[in-house]
Amino acid sequence: MPESAIERLLEDARRDLDRVAPEDLAAEVAAGAWVIDTRPESNRRDEGELPGAIVVERIVLEWRLDPSSPWKLDGVDADTRAIIVCNEGYSSSLAAATLRQLGLRRATDLDGGYRAWSAIQSPS
Repeated sequence: MPESAIERLLEDARRDLDRVAPEDLAAEVAAGAWVIDTRPESNRRDEGELPGAIVVERIVLEWRLDPSSPWKLDGVDADTRAIIVCNEGYSSSLAAATLRQLGLRRATDLDGGYRAWSAIQSPS
């Protein structure tokens, strides 16, 4: 079966990302990275919050993290290390690639998303 267009888009998006492994997230934060949680409110309520993360709804993410945007979060600049988090690491890859196109050159995402991070917090 041929690869779908979305699979190709995701592969292209990830090509330039230095994705963060869940076990490396704390070290990234300690080094000054911002963790941006784009999960819907219902997921955050049902599955839990990501400690220290800044919640930015996906619908406004580009406006809040574009270094040239008048609506950007205070402190965002082209060198901000932003790690985008979604549920499983798919939409976050697309979002991080878009943010890089907007000038946030150190944007990336969390490999496996919140669910991968959560799984290593309380291994079963």
